[in-house]
Amino acid sequence: QVLLRESGGGSVQAGGSLRLSCAASGRIAAMGWFRQAPGKEREFVAALTSSGGSYYGDSAKGRFTIAGDNAKNTAYLQMHNLKPEDTAVYLCAAQWSNSGLTLPSRYEYWGQGTQVTVSS
Repeated sequence: QVLLRESGGGSVQAGGSLRLSCAASGRIAAMGWFRQAPGKEREFVAALTSSGGSYYGDSAKGRFTIAGDNAKNTAYLQMHNLKPEDTAVYLCAAQWSNSGLTLPSRYEYWGQGTQVTVSS
């Protein structure tokens, strides 16, 4: 029922930056970012609660920032100092609650994903 659309992916050199956007068709309590590389499990990157709380996976701390624009029902993921190991499909997710933010199973809605490729 809630549609999510990611944008902003692309190819950058190591050390570069990208800003991903996730636009939702309606208001959601929490939005998160996950990533999945070939042959690897889906990894939690960041999440933003309806109260403005932000949470980050270990790989994102100190480099990525999640923010939201409630008026636009949009979440952003600003990524700095990108590394080759950040290469993955980045997926936006949304849930009606604000619990289990690191767990993919807690999210009801998922976007198609946007590819991020970081070259060395």
